[in-house]
Amino acid sequence: MSTFDDADDAVPANRLAAGRRRRTTRTGTVLSQELIVQTAIRLLSQHGHDALGVRRLGIALGADPSALYRYFRSTDDLVLAVADELIGMSLENVRPTGDWRDDLRRIGMNLHRTYTAHPHVAVLAASRVTRRPNEMRGVELGLGILRGAGFGLEDAALYYHRFIDFTLGFAAIDAAANALPSEAGAADRAAWREVYASLPPDQYPRIAESAHTLARTMSASAYPGALEIFLDGLEAALDRSAQ
Repeated sequence: MSTFDDADDAVPANRLAAGRRRRTTRTGTVLSQELIVQTAIRLLSQHGHDALGVRRLGIALGADPSALYRYFRSTDDLVLAVADELIGMSLENVRPTGDWRDDLRRIGMNLHRTYTAHPHVAVLAASRVTRRPNEMRGVELGLGILRGAGFGLEDAALYYHRFIDFTLGFAAIDAAANALPSEAGAADRAAWREVYASLPPDQYPRIAESAHTLARTMSASAYPGALEIFLDGLEAALDRSAQ
């Protein structure tokens, strides 16, 4: 994969800031950070991880690849911007209602839905700390919901950490499954119906008695049900702290 320079300081900060003035590409499109990020997401969705290269991006944008240096110091700088855009997409319609459980459920489901809808992007983004506005908004929102529910300062930070890692962990697993080649994904799903359902009961009695349920449930995400269990745990912790 073609990349920008490896070092984050490959482009001096003053040159980077100056270069972020909007410029017109060969096709007449106005180049900007936003356009580069959206194009990167589109290329990743269409072509997978290898698409995030300076040459392919330049071609897609109709711009000289060197122009990208004016907006991002490195490939990693662009990855962080892409990751932050994914967070922004997931928070787009989130408005706190005052019902902390419903608010956290909505944030979690939106985040999971957005990441699994962009699996190749999610594989790159799920483990990153973007240090950018959308992520900061999400952290502020999550902490505010937990503080509003009645959690103390330390517990709110602790449970926010657990909630977001729990959600992103599921999102990363499900996104990785969605990113598999179609043949491999179909084989994995069929395995529960064809391989596990045919195992001998004398050797695998628990699998045999659960084969029908396994075939039904293992082909779908466990996140919605697991999220309810997590929220039950938060509610129990809140009750304990109140007592």
